[in-house]
This record gives sequence, C-alpha cells and structure tokens, in this order.
Amino acid sequence: MSFALDGLGLAHANGTVALADIGLAARQGENIALIGPSGAGKTSLLSVLGTAWSGQPGLRGAVRVLDSDLSTLHASALRSLRARIGTVHQAPPLPARQRVVTSVLAGRLGQWPAWKALASLAYPMDIAGARAALARVELEDKLFVRCDQLSGGQLQRAGIARVLYQQAALVLADEPVSALDPALALATVRLLVADAAQRGATLVASLHAVDLALGCFARIVGIKAGRIVFDLPADQVSEAQLQALYAGEGLPTLLPAREAAAFLPMNACR
Repeated sequence: MSFALDGLGLAHANGTVALADIGLAARQGENIALIGPSGAGKTSLLSVLGTAWSGQPGLRGAVRVLDSDLSTLHASALRSLRARIGTVHQAPPLPARQRVVTSVLAGRLGQWPAWKALASLAYPMDIAGARAALARVELEDKLFVRCDQLSGGQLQRAGIARVLYQQAALVLADEPVSALDPALALATVRLLVADAAQRGATLVASLHAVDLALGCFARIVGIKAGRIVFDLPADQVSEAQLQALYAGEGLPTLLPAREAAAFLPMNACR
C-alpha cells in the first residue's frame, strides 16, 4: 500500500474539526483527485499524508504512509520518510532571493548526504538535472533567475519542477495549477500524471477544476465538511453527485461547461 488511513480525525488547536472519520487507502501507483468545495478538508488531508501532523495532539486514528506507521516513527525515520514524499503547493514556499536552480535542487536535499546538501546551497551540484526538470515545465530559461522575479504561474511550475526532480514515491499536489491558463493547466496536470505513471509513484492531487479531475485521474474522491462523500472511478461519478457535493457554491470548472466538454473529454490525460 502507498498509504492507508483508518478512522482519521483532525482538529485544530481552536477546536475546529478539519477531518472526521476518514477511511482512505491507495495502492502504489494509483492516481487520485480530491475534489470538493472550499474548506472541505482537501488541504488538511494532503497535509496528513505529507506527515505535517505527525505527533500532533489534534490527530486521531491510524495513519500509514509508504509502509510506515506514523505513530511509531522517531525523528530520523520521519525525516527519511519525508524525503520520499513530494509536495506541490498552491503557493510554493520558494525563498524570494534564491535562484530557481537552487530551489529545484532542494527537492533532493533530504536524499543527499549532509555535505552535498550544504555544498549545493553555495554552488548548485546538479545544474544539468535542474535544467532538465525545468525544461519539462517550459522554464529552462529561468534556471539562474531569482524566484522573486517569477510570476505566480511560473512559481507554481518551478515548484512542480522541484518535485519532478525529487522523484518521490508519493506526490501530493495541492491546487498545483490554480495560477495557470487552461491549456497550460491541462499540459501540467498531464505531466504530473504521466511522470507518476512512468515511475510507479502514487499521485494525489486536490483540484478546484472538476473537468481536470474527471479528465485526468482514474479515481475521484469527493470531500465535504471534512468527510468523504464518495470514492469512485472517474467514469462512475455522476452529475447528480457533483451537484450535491458543490451544493450552494456552483460546480467549478476550468472552462465554461460547453467549452470544457469540447476541450477536455473524459480520459484526456490517458
């Protein structure tokens, strides 16, 4: 198994319940899209899978990630586990004054020996590897540019390049294409899905654009109010289920409905 959650609950320090009674598991190599209204708990679920809540008092239930029981891991084992998990953030935490090449290479700092990681902060240790990762997101010309000189969409793609370079066993993507135009968003999601499939990695992505989720992912998990509403193959998700999931908000898509149907048919990424 790539991960298994049983009876998962998550409450913040102020008492707000983010997740309740979550049961979810994935085999290695699966690709899963998380969909649901804003505040549903998608980001919280990804943060649990990324071990951000390991050892915190607000976490309840059993959590296994990459064959490791989070409740039993000591600090060094937890660091090793985190090195095998890649996270794409909606707003990548790339240091403003850092060059893009250094930010991309940071994807493997947890895998390198300490001397190499420290040396790479002073002088990039694998310029060719960083350039190749950036080329996959059409940013190779930004290799030595500072991160604060990138647009929001370019920052998102630089963050994706870092995870591509990392080659993680589990990739977690939180609204990874929210700042991209429709065509580039589709191409980028296709890249994430294809890269994970090629390496046999597990990909879990939260997406606001339902058309991207249905068109590019084999499995769809609908979340609302911190609970799983449905967990189905993409071609079994009905319009009625989607409308109920987003009741009161309107069904979000990357494009207007008629354009989306022509632009992004089912299985567009496969």
